[in-house]
Amino acid sequence: MNEALINTMQINIGPQHPSTHGVLRLKVDLRGETIVNIEPIIGYLHRGMEKKAETGNYLQYLPVVDRVDYLSGFFCSYAYINAVETLINVEIPLKAKYIRTMTMEMNRITSHLLWLGCYLLDLGATSPLFYTFIEREKLLNIFEDLTGARMMYNYYTFGGVKRDIPVSMLKNIKTFTEEFPKAVKEYEDLIANNPIFITRTQRTGILTKENALQYSITGANLRASGINKDLRKDSPYLVYKNLDFNVPVSQNSDSYARFTVRMEEMKESNKIIKQCADFLLSDEKDSEINTKINPVSIKPNGSVLSQVESTRGLIECYVEADGTNIPFRVKWRTPSFYAVQILNTIAKNQLLPDLMAVFGSLDIIMPEVDR
Repeated sequence: MNEALINTMQINIGPQHPSTHGVLRLKVDLRGETIVNIEPIIGYLHRGMEKKAETGNYLQYLPVVDRVDYLSGFFCSYAYINAVETLINVEIPLKAKYIRTMTMEMNRITSHLLWLGCYLLDLGATSPLFYTFIEREKLLNIFEDLTGARMMYNYYTFGGVKRDIPVSMLKNIKTFTEEFPKAVKEYEDLIANNPIFITRTQRTGILTKENALQYSITGANLRASGINKDLRKDSPYLVYKNLDFNVPVSQNSDSYARFTVRMEEMKESNKIIKQCADFLLSDEKDSEINTKINPVSIKPNGSVLSQVESTRGLIECYVEADGTNIPFRVKWRTPSFYAVQILNTIAKNQLLPDLMAVFGSLDIIMPEVDR
């Protein structure tokens, strides 16, 4: 018998496992405690998100889009709506652009905060989850007041947004931006210099520039490998070209680098939110929040690829239209799908206890993977 087979043990991690977020199965080959191979098995959450678009008109598909990535619904909504707006050649009002930009960056922070709390929970630390949820709840309360929902917002619409943001809410958002840096510092004091966290994340899960590019990795995972690519800077959309912010990049390429990049991203998103709130509170803006169109009668023709720099990386939505009010084809490109594939490359030859430290650092969300 093959000696390699005798000395290798195969175990399943997931799909019923809290650290794989319930719906990912990892078939892991071990030699002792060393990982020899990982085969991610997906499909447990497949919901037919792309085929569903062909069963109703453009407006009927819109509420479903939030569920492509339920932690970053604003980004998914924007990717789809921007594709349709491009096909019908509609320019949205400047005020709506600022509102979309601000709410997406708020959504980036809420998603990063959930990732941070759950990542530390996966590593055995319970306190950070409660710390991060304090600030996350503040933003979710604002989302609930604005959209009526805390998770599936359905707030953007073709031509702009569905309702205006009251002045009182904008003041609450500004208050949040003033308090949030103190909270981030608290997280860093609690986590960044913790010797256990450092030991478990530094020099583990090395994602080289070459592998990141080969596997089409985007977002914070790519920037933590030393590649400065961010759609908000490289091909600015909405009002990003009017805003002052930096793109965090690290050259260390390990799990700890992915942690530090996301921590810095939250600080930069906070700056963007403050600038948008200041503009919306100023007298420079116009009062329109929507270009009046009848969403039921939309009958575009042609095809377009829409892109957005989401929480986890580049989301692309391809829409092909045939002149009817029902999409002919909708195709999603989501960053977590690619991040799952890189797992075997960066976790191979690591010890089994390091697996969740590596996997969690990638910030994978399964609805994006299965769609």
